[in-house]
Amino acid sequence: MELIETFKKAKAASRSLALISEDLRNQILLAVADAIVDLQERILSSNVKDLAKMDPKNPLYDRLQLTPKRLDDIASDMRHVAELPSPLGHITKEKTLPNGLRLHRVSVPFGVIGMIYEARPNVTFDVFSLCFKSGNACVLKGGSDADLSNQASVELIHEVLERYGVDPAVVTLLPATHEATGEMLNAVGYIDLCIPRGGRRLIDFVRDTARIPVIETGAGVVNTYFDVDGDMEKGKAIICNAKTRRVSVCNALDCLIIHEKRLGDLLELVKPLLDHKVTLYADGPAYQLLTGHYPDILLQPATEECFGTEFMDYKMSIRTVTSLDEALAHIDQFGSGHSEAIITENKETARRFQAHVDAACVYWNAPTSFTDGAQFGLGAEIGISTQKLGPRGPMALEEITTYKWIIEGEGQTRP
Repeated sequence: MELIETFKKAKAASRSLALISEDLRNQILLAVADAIVDLQERILSSNVKDLAKMDPKNPLYDRLQLTPKRLDDIASDMRHVAELPSPLGHITKEKTLPNGLRLHRVSVPFGVIGMIYEARPNVTFDVFSLCFKSGNACVLKGGSDADLSNQASVELIHEVLERYGVDPAVVTLLPATHEATGEMLNAVGYIDLCIPRGGRRLIDFVRDTARIPVIETGAGVVNTYFDVDGDMEKGKAIICNAKTRRVSVCNALDCLIIHEKRLGDLLELVKPLLDHKVTLYADGPAYQLLTGHYPDILLQPATEECFGTEFMDYKMSIRTVTSLDEALAHIDQFGSGHSEAIITENKETARRFQAHVDAACVYWNAPTSFTDGAQFGLGAEIGISTQKLGPRGPMALEEITTYKWIIEGEGQTRP
């Protein structure tokens, strides 16, 4: 393996993190946050070069783009992470056995976390902050689209680490090649956990190829059900925010499910989408109602494929149902276990929806755009887990720690 020495250095650096105090970790995070703001032109100039290689019409363009405002937000999130309590050293279970042995289960880092991500340079800083705070080294494998942005970001982090006398290998950026991905996924004994963050194709490849543990994240086919008892004003605001706030992220709305008795309100519900030129892929009843009222150029009849598509664009499908049960069946069939929402004033209906829907995040009268580590008060996120084994939903500090048992005795022996 050509990268074996790189992985060895990351593993050694992860052990050295145990010697760094919590106060020093926090100081370093705050120093990196300051550098992001003070030296932002370095990052932005690299980002401009990456953007020049991508068509602005590409849905990934928005994910790739960094701005002074977005860098300010990244720095703010990093400062928040620094202020959060350490997830390490917590005693999560303790007991004394009849033979006198004292057992403590204590939270500890995984060691080295490998992160594979696409055109999302913000992830570089988010992953570093969460891993460093939780005592993990990180090995980053970004996409070629964001390579210059990632390089500039990691160089800045390394400068701060070296200033504080910390091994820069605690954050390592791999070459943006497919070969590097393959080597990472086979780094048994060096990388303790791999987290892919991207589209379904990337996640499937990692899951099917990896010889190291993997937590699946990201791919989100997101639905919102407007119930027969839904409030019009709440519905308009929630649907528009969930769809248009940032169309390229995994919590963006893909399909509006509407009760047939509220079809008469559909045009009013989707009116705010016109300002963003959202294309609607409507099923039969919805298409018939919208024809002649919603611009023809933005209205298409839906096919079955539309309902299982993560659009990552100014596009949304519409499905008409006759009951809550039919809405739930649609989500069961087409949802991805990421985020789902219901808009209703009926508490019983809402509770039934939340109890039935099998997703990491289930909303009542709120947009799925809130599925985000920072919005959940976690400081930042390393990804949104859509699996059930281990963490689920936004993953932050607690979710990237494991535990070990500490046993104390006084000479007891086992019979």
